[in-house]
Amino acid sequence: MRSRLFETGHAGKKGRSSHAQVVDELGREIVGGVFPVGTLLPGDAELVQRFKVSRTVLREAMKTLAAKGMIVAKARVGTRVTEQNMWNMFDSDIIVWHFENGVTETFLTQLYDIRLAFEPFAAALAAKRANTSDVKWLTELAEAMAVPGHTPESLAMADLRFHLAIAEASRNPFMRTLGSLIEAALIGMFRISTPPSQNGFSNIAETHMRIVHAIAAGDADGARSAMEAVIIDGQDHVHEAYADFVQSA
Repeated sequence: MRSRLFETGHAGKKGRSSHAQVVDELGREIVGGVFPVGTLLPGDAELVQRFKVSRTVLREAMKTLAAKGMIVAKARVGTRVTEQNMWNMFDSDIIVWHFENGVTETFLTQLYDIRLAFEPFAAALAAKRANTSDVKWLTELAEAMAVPGHTPESLAMADLRFHLAIAEASRNPFMRTLGSLIEAALIGMFRISTPPSQNGFSNIAETHMRIVHAIAAGDADGARSAMEAVIIDGQDHVHEAYADFVQSA
């Protein structure tokens, strides 16, 4: 399992369709403030010339950005960038564009706020609904975090697999749709932190195994509390990493 978030900052944009290119570049520029909230995007003629695409392709790209809540078109006025509270922040593209423009402490903190609102409840549901196969898989995923030689990226991936498995074990499809938010929070934390052996991540398998044990025991309250502790610990690492960055700047 690899996703676009893991590829952010690397090569890998070859082969995109003209539509995807227009959506990606304009979306990234909107998030990055090239086109600030409230401003009008360039007109169709200018954008067609810039991207070397047909008006049909441009129109479809604009529909995609509008569906994400980022722009609104008005006749005889133009296409305006909407307020951020109109954007679909659950959209994986919008999350990627935040990372590509330099993720901030505030953005990561907000991701952890959402995780704290949903994931402990997902763990409690898993304690009520998980079967033997689920528990076995969660145990294997937690143990994988203790394997020596992890890089920040590989540990983030191992962590992500575990949390997505919890969402699956909750038997609630809405929980699975939070996957992009969980992924962004985990990748952001590990990217700004020092290697696991140096920053206190060495007990990550143990803290996640507490969640598994509670789920295996059918202890919904225990699973909820154990998940809360894991997320709060991750949020603390984010703040510590930024504090270290400020001090060294």
